[in-house]
Amino acid sequence: MTLLQASCDDIRGASIEATSAAEQRQQQLTKPAGSLGALESLGSRLAGSQGTCPPRVPARPAIAVFAGDHGVHAQGVTPWPQEVTRQMVANIATGGAVICVLGRQLGAEVLVVDVGVAGPVDVAGADGRFLDRNVGRGTADLAIGAALSREQAVAALEVGIAVAHDLVDQGADLLVTGEMGIANTTPAAALVAAFTGSDPARVTGRGTGVDDALFARKVEVVRRAVERTGSITEPVAVLAEVGGLEHAALAGFLLGGAQRRVPVIIDGVIAASAALVAAALSPAAVDHWVAGHLSAEPGARVALDHLGLEPLLDLGMRLGEGSGAALAVPLVQSAARILNEVATFDSAGVTGKQPPA
Repeated sequence: MTLLQASCDDIRGASIEATSAAEQRQQQLTKPAGSLGALESLGSRLAGSQGTCPPRVPARPAIAVFAGDHGVHAQGVTPWPQEVTRQMVANIATGGAVICVLGRQLGAEVLVVDVGVAGPVDVAGADGRFLDRNVGRGTADLAIGAALSREQAVAALEVGIAVAHDLVDQGADLLVTGEMGIANTTPAAALVAAFTGSDPARVTGRGTGVDDALFARKVEVVRRAVERTGSITEPVAVLAEVGGLEHAALAGFLLGGAQRRVPVIIDGVIAASAALVAAALSPAAVDHWVAGHLSAEPGARVALDHLGLEPLLDLGMRLGEGSGAALAVPLVQSAARILNEVATFDSAGVTGKQPPA
């Protein structure tokens, strides 16, 4: 049995008992019922994921940034040169990127994983924050044919699973999705359109900033690619047709966290598109995920709605790297801490019926 199949078979959904106990405990805390809004449902979600109430407060978040390049870059879907992927991977590995700053603020490990970068990365001075797990030197051009072979797609999925397992084994109790890859919003849009049945024009965004002519070209590329998936029903086959290696690794990372019952925070549109793949492989895995923020890319909202996840933050961000998900870490920690530490009406000696929220 492959690691992918074994992981999917091992995933179980949220504990109904723990979720119910958390919902009941929310009603007993010294506050008006419902007054903490989304933090209350988040706390109950964490309890269900972990299978215990109150949930454990995540103390060791870990951020994994998966990086890859894309053959569709040749179609002119982005104004940025492909070389920027390698440069930014090195920047993350040496601690200079936005996600590194946010990671330091959180006390979180930031690990960058080369799963599909087109050329060797200079990571001198990386100090152990870089993993070479390259499955292929970029993808084929999805505008012309399948981006990946099935073997590459499975290998990248299993890279993500293994990274999640390793981080949890090292003590991580909250996983954060990150990515880096010039042109990767194009395969993300294709994945969202393919898995949700949405019109490519609705889910394709401007990525790192394209003009109207480039945007029209990008939409047409996505449309042609998605048309090829019309008769494909198997999730890995769809992923291979239009996805990227970092998308595949992120999907595996989401599955690996769910398998270990460790919450995983979804970042922007790239991670959300990967989550669609992971959910198609194991619907129960969704119970263990949290939507960190709403990316400005239009496909993000479509993907999250399809998954039934409501984002915690909406800051108009579209950087990627895991930045929006990292900003949501304190909210996840707060939701768990509230269920653990806020007094109940009985323990505080407060009497009387709770007022409505």
